[in-house]
Amino acid sequence: MDTLIGRYKRLLQATSMNYVRSLMDKINWETRLVGIRGARGVGKTTLMLQYLKTHYEGNEKEALYVSLDNAYFTRHTLGEFVEQFYMRGGKHLFLDEVHKYPDWSREIKNIYDEYPDLRIVFSGSSLIQILNAEADLSRRCIAYDMQGLSYREFLKLYHHIDVRTYTLDEILTTPDTICAEVNALCRPLAYFDEYLQMGYYPFRLEGYGDYYTRIENVTNMILEIELPQQCGLDVGNVRKLKSLLTILASEVPMMVDMTKLSMMCGVSRTTLLAYLQYLHRAKLITLLYSDLDSLKKLQKPDKIYIENPNLLYVYSLGEVNKGTLREVFMTNQLTYQHQVEYSTRSADYTIDRKYTIEVGGKSKDGKQIAHEKEAYIASDDIEYSVGNKIPLWAFGFLY
Repeated sequence: MDTLIGRYKRLLQATSMNYVRSLMDKINWETRLVGIRGARGVGKTTLMLQYLKTHYEGNEKEALYVSLDNAYFTRHTLGEFVEQFYMRGGKHLFLDEVHKYPDWSREIKNIYDEYPDLRIVFSGSSLIQILNAEADLSRRCIAYDMQGLSYREFLKLYHHIDVRTYTLDEILTTPDTICAEVNALCRPLAYFDEYLQMGYYPFRLEGYGDYYTRIENVTNMILEIELPQQCGLDVGNVRKLKSLLTILASEVPMMVDMTKLSMMCGVSRTTLLAYLQYLHRAKLITLLYSDLDSLKKLQKPDKIYIENPNLLYVYSLGEVNKGTLREVFMTNQLTYQHQVEYSTRSADYTIDRKYTIEVGGKSKDGKQIAHEKEAYIASDDIEYSVGNKIPLWAFGFLY
């Protein structure tokens, strides 16, 4: 255990407080059991260490961080470790990479029940299922999902431009005010392409040159290790999943033709449906449906997008399609906190069963949404709103 404490101290010393994600203030850290889920590389470990550095630095007896992929846990159970930690005066335990530990949910449930005055924060892959795990933690755990950097967070982290968050209602109903506030601080279009290409992951803090290589390494880890471990994927089919990602990144998103797509990937329709769900849970793609209430339609997505703009640049075989890039950005930013349905009637999206949004360039007109109530155009390449036409970049300030 002393070795784990030493490693924790070294990590804490190396943790920078120069920038802290906005999720920090949204988590109720006083809850007895907190779960933080997210795709690999978005900053879950850093967030936990930053909280510890702010509140418990120098007090490792009371609070401690450990990663469950440490070799220590090949010889000791989590239960044994917690017992030692608790007897030494431990009160707040941070567990990272829980999905690497066999039967993690059952052990955490037992710890929760046996140590009522111990607070636990755990983090893991976006693939982990708190509700459907071997031990249902849903009644005990408050879970938070961690996204990659928003455009707002990117501006603050890399360009030291501090803009507040805006709600979707604010963006849609008071766009003139928001555009004026943001343009007073910076020229938002001057940085937007940079964000779309290299701004979603915090990897640039460690250098620009290998940014896309780091993304490839992360996705390979998900495909080759996490999906086989968490979803039972046959490792022999990993190449087909990579092929599927390349196809989805290179094709302009249209209404999904499962038969055509399964032929292109060389897998059956049933296998393809399973693969799509795996990739969606792994935060590598986003599946949209035209009717979230229909169980029949949930069997087949109506539209498929690569999960974020940076992944699009990694997996596209040619030049990234501008229209696809805009839609990937919108789905990524909106699906984090809102219910998004693919609109088959008139526009691209229906948001929260209330708003209709069409995405396009600055010349996009409103013919498709002319007869819709509360309908808007998210328009690229404009700095200020005009009527119901709102700058696309404004949707990057939702979190």
